[in-house]
Amino acid sequence: MVIELSFIWAGLIAFAVLAYVLLDGFDLGIGILFPFLKDRDERHLAMNTIAPVWDGNETWLVLGGGGLLAAFPLAYAIVMPALYPLIITMLLGLIFRGVAFEFIHRTNRMKAFWEIGFCLGSLIAAISQGMALGALVQGITIDGRAYGGGNWDWLTPFSALTALALVVGYATLGATWLILKTEGETLTRARRFAWPLGIALLVLIGVVSIVTPFLRPEYLERWFGWPSGVYSAVVPILLACAAWMLWSGLRGRHTLRPFLATVAIFVLTYIGLGISFYPSLVPPSLSIIDAAAPDTSLRFLLIGASILIPMILVYTAYSYWVFRGKVRPEDGYH
Repeated sequence: MVIELSFIWAGLIAFAVLAYVLLDGFDLGIGILFPFLKDRDERHLAMNTIAPVWDGNETWLVLGGGGLLAAFPLAYAIVMPALYPLIITMLLGLIFRGVAFEFIHRTNRMKAFWEIGFCLGSLIAAISQGMALGALVQGITIDGRAYGGGNWDWLTPFSALTALALVVGYATLGATWLILKTEGETLTRARRFAWPLGIALLVLIGVVSIVTPFLRPEYLERWFGWPSGVYSAVVPILLACAAWMLWSGLRGRHTLRPFLATVAIFVLTYIGLGISFYPSLVPPSLSIIDAAAPDTSLRFLLIGASILIPMILVYTAYSYWVFRGKVRPEDGYH
């Protein structure tokens, strides 16, 4: 069986976006939790848990966006005008967060300002990503081969709901990451954060999951039709297992299990999103095949991707391996 190159590229871009969400998610979560940490020493300890890896995590965002432009130029040309305000706001948040990350350790007079900047940059980036996701799930109006909607189509109650869910999800990832990487009082505080955040995340996922199938008739068919509904039912069952894994990990005072459970929750919700979208790339009417570049271009790009993606994976895995283990107050990356 010959697999369409467009579907291979859709899978690669989906993987890159998922890798970004998971890896940069706990980075952003640390920033969101920043004001709730005990003091400046604890905040700097939290930053040191992500300092060796945070900038490398954003490589996947570049790969996902660049891959969309190269492999699916029509989708890129439609999605970007629809989400320009959110994309620009997200990038500004990420830039300000990155600058704040470095300046916090280089100044004394402005330290409080940059600490606030690190938190606000993380929060703004998370909200922008969540609203962009909600706008994409709702569907983007297409007129011919261009965006046909208005300037504010992305701003709806549903996109606000998905933004809230993503902020809570990132905060949960951040809390469970601190459980994994810290000790003592910081670990105890992170575990206290993880309980209400985990519950709120599961509730919000439930609400979004209930609302989403009724946004478009094709979503409803994929989740509740026959026989597609039978296969789709596996996702909520596995999600319940991941929720139990999170609960048992927190209750049993495990350090790794809560983080893995939160990652599993993100992966399963992402799969659920894929079930709703497939075979569309830009709901409701632009399919993966229709949006793809010519096969000659996809084939040429695939040669580069087959070299670049394994290199990024090896580098990322090596970075996490080198900086594995607990981070202590006396340790420092800067």
